[in-house]
Amino acid sequence: MIESYLQGRWRAGTGEGRPMFDAVTGEEIDRLSTDGLDLAGAAAYARATGGPALRDLSFHQRASLLKALAGHLREHREELYALSARTGATLGDSKFDVDGGIGVLQAYASKGKRELPAGSVLVEGDVEPLSKDGSFLAQHVLTPLRGVAVQVNAYNFPCWGPLEKLAPALLAGVPTIIKPATPTAFLTAGLVRLVVDSGLLPEGTVQFVSGSTGDLFDHLTEQDLVSFTGSASTARQLRTHPNLSARAVRFTAEADSLNCSILGPDAVPGTPEFDLYVKQLVAEMTVKAGQKCTAIRRAFVPAEHQDAVAEAVAERLRKVVVGNPANPDVRMGALAGLEQREEVRRSLKALGGRVLFGSPDQVDVVDADAERGAFLSPVLLAAEPDSAAVHEVEAFGPVSSLVPYTSTEQVIELAARGQGSLAGSVVTGDADFAREVVLGVAPWHGRLLVLDQADAKSSTGHGSPMPQLVHGGPGRAGGGEEMGGIRGVKHHMQRTAVQGSPEMLTAITGRWVPGSTRTVTDVHPFRKHLEELRVGDTVVGGPRRVTLEDVEHFAEFTGDTFYAHMDAEAAAQNPFFGERVAHGYLVVSFAAGLFVDPAPGPVLANFGVDSLRFLTPVKFDDELTITLTAKQITPRDTAAYGEVRWDADVTNQHGDSVARYDVLTLVAKQS
Repeated sequence: MIESYLQGRWRAGTGEGRPMFDAVTGEEIDRLSTDGLDLAGAAAYARATGGPALRDLSFHQRASLLKALAGHLREHREELYALSARTGATLGDSKFDVDGGIGVLQAYASKGKRELPAGSVLVEGDVEPLSKDGSFLAQHVLTPLRGVAVQVNAYNFPCWGPLEKLAPALLAGVPTIIKPATPTAFLTAGLVRLVVDSGLLPEGTVQFVSGSTGDLFDHLTEQDLVSFTGSASTARQLRTHPNLSARAVRFTAEADSLNCSILGPDAVPGTPEFDLYVKQLVAEMTVKAGQKCTAIRRAFVPAEHQDAVAEAVAERLRKVVVGNPANPDVRMGALAGLEQREEVRRSLKALGGRVLFGSPDQVDVVDADAERGAFLSPVLLAAEPDSAAVHEVEAFGPVSSLVPYTSTEQVIELAARGQGSLAGSVVTGDADFAREVVLGVAPWHGRLLVLDQADAKSSTGHGSPMPQLVHGGPGRAGGGEEMGGIRGVKHHMQRTAVQGSPEMLTAITGRWVPGSTRTVTDVHPFRKHLEELRVGDTVVGGPRRVTLEDVEHFAEFTGDTFYAHMDAEAAAQNPFFGERVAHGYLVVSFAAGLFVDPAPGPVLANFGVDSLRFLTPVKFDDELTITLTAKQITPRDTAAYGEVRWDADVTNQHGDSVARYDVLTLVAKQS
């Protein structure tokens, strides 16, 4: 019996359990059961042990855990490849799954360090003023939910699936319970055992359920989340679970998806785009034996090119060797199991259509028994555009249907008949066609690839989800989203609008808010190391008078002779100025001269300016004062320096702000 990892221990369920089979040989591998296991206790353990341990860490510390875990799994990936072969996957398929999942961990580790603060409170958006005098403000903040993220995964990506859900949850500070699909659960069990044995994650961060979800959903609360990947029918059942509905448990689903790829009318035989379309379609049919939620099920082609596409695809498919994935000559392995093969065969009967290549019932295999193993030939069908089945039935295997179209309007309408897809692609060199199709089909898609000869070499392909991008889709595809960079992290957090005084908002967020206390000391802030700086530390510089000579010298020196600065008559007609004014960049340059401490010191570099706005025109003989305040301090755990964001407010002699912006610096640590 494959054990579950619950409440800090590996535990075996009772009873006979459900069997798992080797997809290549048909032999029983092991069994799964959660009978007799305390799943309610597992959820409580995650909330009481894993959650507090994660929340005690900063975003950057959690990102470091993801990076370390990715490194550990990379060192042991050969073990995962060996297990993966028993799912019917070739080595290429296994790398797609295993290395893809590790890549997600690495991507989130990087984004966490670059895009999230050093603390544990995520500030979102600008401060919202709620009173005229600035004494009452609001700020949106995000904090981790005090629950557990339950992930229910599909069989087709037993490594990538759990890791793509784990990464944003862990980075947000929410523990995870992993529940795999039965056919490939032995591979996910091997993955989780590597995670646990690494000792990298705090106890209670990750738990593993070997078997059914049992009564787990009965014990979830409003602080918990469920992320599901699988069939639309199962998603409907889970989404309407009485306890999930009653407690408004966050639920996201990635379900069935009749993804499409559209060949543009310009991509005639012999063009690079035509060849790209054919190559991509064959890859999507054969990688993972077509068992990808993003695979191309409907291949829309101009009616006049249907025969040419069919011939070109068939020519490539004839070169695909099916069989034992351990054989280096094999390009396509088995489906996940005999039950899955029968399901694909039933779907092929429901689809109907004319078979252009392959056979649902016969396949030549290498180094394997075609009947004991779950092998199936790639099958290319021809379907009529008005066929209801091609827009409703998904054969989850190496199957795709060629569907002809005669106009841009028709292909947009046909794509929409899929009722919601995870991914689509448009292969064309015609920018006008691409624009019309993308904007037409976007409401029904979570992701769209526009493929042409310019991006072909660097493109990740139609079927590859990227951790920086949302992975999900509307309607039939489940209506949910996974990953999406920091969007995925925020899904595991509660967004709260906090109202209060500037002082209170600064204390709560750890980020200086205009109107709260500034601290002006005898020591210039640029003389302080990162550990010595405090939010609110301020330097005031000026005043400095802006003269006619300054403006004309700046214009001559830089070449910026815009009329508002140099032509009195033209400037007088300008509705914003009415007379000659100073350059905005001259104002910023003068401001830097007023606040910079020139001697070598802890400030290593100015690496940018954010949110620069020129608010009031600066006229000749105006006097400028700069107030520079430490707004946010972000240490870097693995570097000898950190980042400091400064609020810069440049005012004139009347106290009016003429420019506001954030100055970004790198500041050395003391040790």
